[in-house]
Amino acid sequence: MSRALLSRNQLTGSIPSSFANIYRLADLDLSSNQLSGWIPPQLGSMPALSTLNLDSNQLSGNIPPSLLSSAGLNVLNISRNNLEGNLPDVFGTKTYFSVLDLSYKQFHGSIPKSLSSVKYIGHLDLSYNHLCGQIPLGSPFDHLEASSCANNDCLCGSPLRSC
Repeated sequence: MSRALLSRNQLTGSIPSSFANIYRLADLDLSSNQLSGWIPPQLGSMPALSTLNLDSNQLSGNIPPSLLSSAGLNVLNISRNNLEGNLPDVFGTKTYFSVLDLSYKQFHGSIPKSLSSVKYIGHLDLSYNHLCGQIPLGSPFDHLEASSCANNDCLCGSPLRSC
């Protein structure tokens, strides 16, 4: 297994989709750079990738569904970017995240219902988006702190105000 730890290097431009060709890449950290453009969907199909940290860049567009439905990705942090759109409803019963940080974005719509069917999410952060609707019941929502869903347009339900 290999690691590419490239945070805080003032990298610019887009994320090369050729990262997906590094077969044994387990950890990819490109956080706190000046990367822009879209997240290559191929990153979600990398066989060994378990940690993907892209926070604090200038990435835009939609989140690739392949990142959220990946069976091998354990830590996904794409917070503090300019991503937008709806959160894809692609979570499955084999989905296992110790960390899923989707905060500080421009996500709209509701929390995907399939998120309540995941095997495990240790830390979930959906704060500072434009999400609306009722927070689903069950795991992983039954152990959320209010701060994990705070500062959305109109989310309601536990752990926030009732609907």
